Amino acid sequence: MADYNVIVIGAGPAGYVAAIRCAQLGMTTACVDKWLTHDGKPSLGGTCLNVGCIPSKALLDSSHRYYFLQKHAALHGIQCEGLSIDVTAMQARKDEVVKTLTKGIAGLFKKNKITFVEGTARLGDNKQVEVTAHDGNTKILAADNIIIATGSVPAQIPVAPIDDELIVDSTGALAFDSVPKRLGVIGAGAIGLELGCVWSRLGSQVTILEALPDFMAMADRKIAAAAQRELKKQGLDLQLGANVTAATVANNEVTVSYQNKKGEQQLVVDKLIVAVGRKPNVEGLEADKTGIQINERGFIEVEGHCQTSMLGIYAIGDVIGGPMLAHKGSEEGVMVAERLVGQKSEMSYETIPWVIYTSPEIAWVGKTEEQLKATGVEYKVGQFPFAASGRARAHGDTSGMVRIIADAQTDRVLGVHIFGISASELITEAVVAMEFESSAEDLARTIHAHPTLSEALHEAALGVDGRMIHA
Repeated sequence: MADYNVIVIGAGPAGYVAAIRCAQLGMTTACVDKWLTHDGKPSLGGTCLNVGCIPSKALLDSSHRYYFLQKHAALHGIQCEGLSIDVTAMQARKDEVVKTLTKGIAGLFKKNKITFVEGTARLGDNKQVEVTAHDGNTKILAADNIIIATGSVPAQIPVAPIDDELIVDSTGALAFDSVPKRLGVIGAGAIGLELGCVWSRLGSQVTILEALPDFMAMADRKIAAAAQRELKKQGLDLQLGANVTAATVANNEVTVSYQNKKGEQQLVVDKLIVAVGRKPNVEGLEADKTGIQINERGFIEVEGHCQTSMLGIYAIGDVIGGPMLAHKGSEEGVMVAERLVGQKSEMSYETIPWVIYTSPEIAWVGKTEEQLKATGVEYKVGQFPFAASGRARAHGDTSGMVRIIADAQTDRVLGVHIFGISASELITEAVVAMEFESSAEDLARTIHAHPTLSEALHEAALGVDGRMIHA
């Protein structure tokens, strides 16, 4: 007899959301997770809340405020003398933010009567889960259904082995106790750019080494070009087409060897961050021994509704691949929970928003021009610069633009790309529009409050038909 209707393995954004939704729908639910705080207490929220999305945004906010006071406060008539940064206090604030939110999830578990089980999970036969706690004690649990939400871990590269002192991954980069004078970052993806921005704003001389020849190859080309110019203006040294061949530690510094079109190069830094992506976390799960299919890249294979090759066992979030985004995993968790009780929930993978939290921010949803050209789809574009936005001008942050791409025949919105202030918030309007298959004309006819940043979306929609008012 099963102990629970559902056991969720993993308490990150995919897992804890799945567990809560299962419990809300009346299923007896347990959630297994091994994450502990430094003092040995369970800390829910997975990578995102503990060493990912949340702490990085806390540091980005702190560093942005410091940078603003240094570079822009005088323009507002604000005089700052003797300005300095207390990294210990900044890190303490970050830790308090994390602590508050992880405790909040524990409270939600209690409210929804979810049983939390601390330990490492191993899948057994007949939908059994063996949980080994950190003290070595083991228990066997059984469920009618299992949801695997074990997430991902930082990928590593042999040429730059992590030592957690001078060469660190994203986790280590969130815990520096001082500002490194010279900082190297391998990888110009979202993680590398965000961490590079944090420490650059605080005074580091930051060099980012990216193997690809194009900056932000997955983004709209005009947005990427504008972002590259702005980040260089802010002091980031972006080296593209740089293939790292070695990283050696000596005399308390790191020498990074890399090749680019000029040949063999060297970079000497005080700290090196390896931010080359993430890989699925299936260690210890032994999912393959139960018949669950795992592909050559280590991802658990699922069908359209996150069902694995074993009936009654599902997998969601980073561990199944696709966009490694917290909100994608959360919505998959909701979908699976609702389908377990017979609801016909679906995931809309075409309208998942992407965000990079640089300053200004970068966000997009849907197709790029390059993707549409490759498939032969005819399209039209409306583009509006934040320099022409009254609200952005009043705020003093006028970099970037909004670009809306619509089908040339139907006018349906196919993609929206934003580089600029509050892009992470503005992109949601575009997601809603695309979810409802809106046309650019629908957005153009929607009244936007003035003065607001969202008017940039309105103007870009007008621009699709060549009738922008303010540009």
